[in-house]
Amino acid sequence: MALSLPTPAEIRALHERHAPSPEALEAVHTHCEIVWQIAEQLLARYSGDGGEGDGIDRDLVRAGCLLHDIGVYRLYDANGTLDHGNYIRHGILGHEILKAEGLPEEICRFCSCHTGVGLTRRDVEAQGLPLPPADYVAITPEEQIVMYADKFHSKSTPPRFHLPDTYTAYVARFGADKADLFRLLRKTFGDPDLTALAARYGHPLR
Repeated sequence: MALSLPTPAEIRALHERHAPSPEALEAVHTHCEIVWQIAEQLLARYSGDGGEGDGIDRDLVRAGCLLHDIGVYRLYDANGTLDHGNYIRHGILGHEILKAEGLPEEICRFCSCHTGVGLTRRDVEAQGLPLPPADYVAITPEEQIVMYADKFHSKSTPPRFHLPDTYTAYVARFGADKADLFRLLRKTFGDPDLTALAARYGHPLR
């Protein structure tokens, strides 16, 4: 049975319902839209066993991109300050939000399985992360594309785009295995062209 996926308009309404402020909505929803535009490039270039994007559910990727960061809203306090210390929890918080909204597990997982290039139970336990011990790893091609596309844009202040080599150097700080995983994703899905997006949104490219 095919998944019942929310439309972009329904996803926007979800964001509006959970965003604590217009500023938070702008930051998070704009980031999610950018991630979808990056994913569209990757889908256009990716060749599966039978051709471009073979076997990839584009609509599922779109829903995943547009919803993956919805848990960030729960990390804003009453003054609009983001709780950076618990930011790593935004994935499981988003999973909880979407589950409570009645969305299927296949969509909820985009929230909990997109952080970095994946968090394993070993990562959680060894680093003492404030997460239930479990593997939070992108498994399906759709999950992998969303996770990978997300690495090229940040909601930092100001927001910015990350060049592939920049992110490779960044993620290497968490271990050579993480950098190797990112290199494998680059080999699988290719590098997006971020120049036009950076110009369109006025976000620096680094």
